[in-house]
Amino acid sequence: MHLLHRRKPLLTLGMAALLGLGLASCQTATPYQPMIAGQAIHGGYYEQRLGEGHYRVSFDGNTLTSRDRVEGYMLYRAAELTLQNGYDWFHIQGRATEADRRTYVEPFYRPWHGYGYWQPGWRYYRRGLGWRSWSPYDGSPFWADTIDVTTVEEFVAHADIIMRRGRVEPGSGSNFDARKVIADLKPTIELPKSH
Repeated sequence: MHLLHRRKPLLTLGMAALLGLGLASCQTATPYQPMIAGQAIHGGYYEQRLGEGHYRVSFDGNTLTSRDRVEGYMLYRAAELTLQNGYDWFHIQGRATEADRRTYVEPFYRPWHGYGYWQPGWRYYRRGLGWRSWSPYDGSPFWADTIDVTTVEEFVAHADIIMRRGRVEPGSGSNFDARKVIADLKPTIELPKSH
C-alpha cells in the first residue's frame, strides 16, 4: 500500500501532463475569421456602420494572438470592407488597441498529505540530481512547492475609417490604398482550418 501511495502522485502528474499537452495541441491563435459566438477558436473581426462610407472596424484576438497580428488583421478587414463597399482607399480617423492582462498564480503541484498524524513520504527523480526523498517531518519544502506565475494578454484593435474613391490623397500616414494593403498583408493571413 505504501508503494501505491508513492506512485499515485507520479501517475497523477503524468496524466495531468498528457492532458495539458493534448489541450495545448488544440489551441491556436485566432485566425482571420468573423467574430461569431460559439465558434471553435475565440475572436475575429467585426464592424459597425457609423454612416455612409464610415465604419468602426475591430479585431479581437485570443491569448495566443500577438498585438501585431491583431492590428494587422484589423487593417486587412478595413481594406477588405472598403473594396466590398465599392471604394478604393480609406482614411483612419482614430484607432486604439486595448490589452486585457490577467495574471494567474498557481502551485506547480500540491501533494496529498493523508490523514492527521500520518503523512506519506515521497521519492522522486529530478533530471541531473537523481533520486530524492521528501518527508513532511524533515521540515524541508516539497520539491514542487513552488508557484507558477503566468500572465496572459488578449488584444482588441479598433479603428474608425472613412472610405473614399479614386486615387489615394497624400496624408500623414493615415490614408491607405485598400488593394495595396490586401496585397501586402495577404501572405500573413491565416484562415481557419477546416475540419
